[in-house]
Amino acid sequence: MDKRNAFYPGQVWLDTNGNRIQAHGGSVITVDGVYYWYGENKEKTDGKNGIWHWGVRCYSSTDLYNWEDQGIIIPPEPEDKNSSLHPSACMDRPHIIYNKRTKKYVCWLKIMNQDRTQSETVLTADHILGPYTKIREGLRPLGMSAGDFDLAVAEDGKAYYYFERVHSETICADLTEDYTDVTGYYSTHFPHHEGPPYVREATAHFFRKGRHYLLTSGTTGYLPNPSEVAVADTWHGPYRVLGDPHVGDPSGTSFHSQISSVFQVPGKKDLYIACADRWLPQAMDKEYEVYREMFEMVFSGREEGFDFSRMGEPVVENTSLADYVWLPLRFDGEMVYIDWRDSWSLEEYE
Repeated sequence: MDKRNAFYPGQVWLDTNGNRIQAHGGSVITVDGVYYWYGENKEKTDGKNGIWHWGVRCYSSTDLYNWEDQGIIIPPEPEDKNSSLHPSACMDRPHIIYNKRTKKYVCWLKIMNQDRTQSETVLTADHILGPYTKIREGLRPLGMSAGDFDLAVAEDGKAYYYFERVHSETICADLTEDYTDVTGYYSTHFPHHEGPPYVREATAHFFRKGRHYLLTSGTTGYLPNPSEVAVADTWHGPYRVLGDPHVGDPSGTSFHSQISSVFQVPGKKDLYIACADRWLPQAMDKEYEVYREMFEMVFSGREEGFDFSRMGEPVVENTSLADYVWLPLRFDGEMVYIDWRDSWSLEEYE
């Protein structure tokens, strides 16, 4: 197949074998000059068969456009119904960081448990492609139900864990030296005691010119909503909310996507890429239109006036067909903007 030489947000993205890329809720990490993109493998998730995931899949690239399938680096465990890696377990948003002191790659996974609480599974490996060994399972960091998250490492090697305390607030917690647990020191941000859709999730952290940024979404499941950007001078804040970065999006859906991570491209001039999933591209028309009206009413405190029967039949969450929306960040002072681009290339940032 022809090689790509640009990004095409929202279009089907195939690997070098001609198959859909399955790295959802994912991130990109650079190892020895090679890019590795990993995420949830949804190839078997049709929304009907009870399969939530089929492990964590990883791809490699030298140009960020063309990705070679490196296979499943954290396999599912279909024989163990009690495993957090059983295909029916709601495993989301893998994040991998490298510990220079222990020389280990450390992966955290969010797990939605049967009682609707959320916990973490932590694994380590000697190489980005594995094999990975479980270190912790059923971890409730700080005794909390921990949802969507991001991991980040400071220049001095100290690591931090940003997560949604489910339906409550955002937490920034210090990690232990080996990155496999929390120390107990933490700070709280964006408290929303009224619950979804106000609570912030899908936290993506990045650092630029002495400032820490958090990009988050509201809590509305796979249906997208307005993103929010916040900035602080330190890892633990306090964070100031700056607003929705998707200023050119009249739909209020973050261009029908949800950001999973922000990747700073090494060697490029001030290039940060917001890596987002378009979870339900098959439901972008009528369902989004009605949903958007509902969302506006909820945010204005008028949800009791909405006819929820208009939502019709539930959308089949066939996330095996989910697409990706990768867009560059644009900066104006401390504000962050994300503009829609039908296509764009790295050469614009030499």
